[in-house]
Amino acid sequence: MIPLSIPKIEGNESKYVLDCLQTGWISSAGSYVNQFEEMVANYAGAKYGVACMNGTVGLHIAQILLGVNENDHVIAPNITFIATLNAIKYTGAQPILIDVDADNWQMDLNLLEKYLQENTEIKTSNNGTFSFDKSTGNRVRAIMPVHVLGNIGDMNRMLEIAEKHHLAIIEDSTEALGSTYNGKHSGSFGEIGVFSFNGNKIISTGGGGVIVTNDEEIAKQARHLTTQAKVSAMDYIHDEIGYNYRLVNVLAAIGVAQMETFDETLEAKKAMDAFYREQLEGIGDIKFQAIPEGTNPNCWLFTFSTSRMRDLLEYLNKNGVQSRPFWMPMNQLAMFKDDIYFNEKDVSSTVYENSISIPSSAGITREQLETVVETIKEFFRN
Repeated sequence: MIPLSIPKIEGNESKYVLDCLQTGWISSAGSYVNQFEEMVANYAGAKYGVACMNGTVGLHIAQILLGVNENDHVIAPNITFIATLNAIKYTGAQPILIDVDADNWQMDLNLLEKYLQENTEIKTSNNGTFSFDKSTGNRVRAIMPVHVLGNIGDMNRMLEIAEKHHLAIIEDSTEALGSTYNGKHSGSFGEIGVFSFNGNKIISTGGGGVIVTNDEEIAKQARHLTTQAKVSAMDYIHDEIGYNYRLVNVLAAIGVAQMETFDETLEAKKAMDAFYREQLEGIGDIKFQAIPEGTNPNCWLFTFSTSRMRDLLEYLNKNGVQSRPFWMPMNQLAMFKDDIYFNEKDVSSTVYENSISIPSSAGITREQLETVVETIKEFFRN
């Protein structure tokens, strides 16, 4: 079976993990944690990085740091991995779901702007100036754009919309390490960005994440909250509710090794994407995810749409090519069905019903790529 997306382990991972084991520095206090934070932040063009257990907890902490409170609203796209919405619910906030663009599958900014213009009003009080949803009366505190599959929408327009409506931006960049828009790296547009290093991401620490920001105070508070809000190096004194969210040294060691070879990994991903697009162009009714002008994606997980998705999915998996359907739209999941979903044509359903992800491992070989392509072609010839 050609796997869907597995990590490429060909650098100093074993060496650095062994160093952790031999020295006893396996918890969150080791030096690899700090080194990994710096490497990711520097790569993303951010001043500060804070390593955490995974991208989900990074999104949770980001909302706390930007003052998302219970019953606030946080705007998110209707197509994303469930972690985005789970993190919003952790804070007691309620998501407002915006349908996606039919071509690039990112949040539809026309719909976003229409929702804010028609369904919110701006109010000023001693607490500041914010937008409020007219139907619920609750504050709309933040927007969480998700760079789906490592692609990036029009972030300049997103920033303009957010500023106009007094929204904080938390970038869910969990899939987008290595992706840029107009030369600027994902995660560096909003107040806070979050990356993920789960097992299937472009590089992996097994489980892990990094919060990035240019705000020194936010970084300081992120580090404080993710280490149980402990204020004394000696005594067990804590000054607020904290979280045991800090990444451990042995996983950070893997991350350091992965970052050392990231440039070649990114190059391999882009070569994979180019190969698939060239070889599958014009096959059946296959349609590729569009890449917006100015976007240079990391090509994390190759996904395309076809009206024969379910049959193709079954065929590929039966013939040794591991493939998966796209994420179910959030509004179709039981726990989010009562949340606001702003749409006109429910593009999310169409994208979900027709999209399939195929093998995209960083270390995928040319032979494996050719096998995947030939198996897809065989299906459409039948």
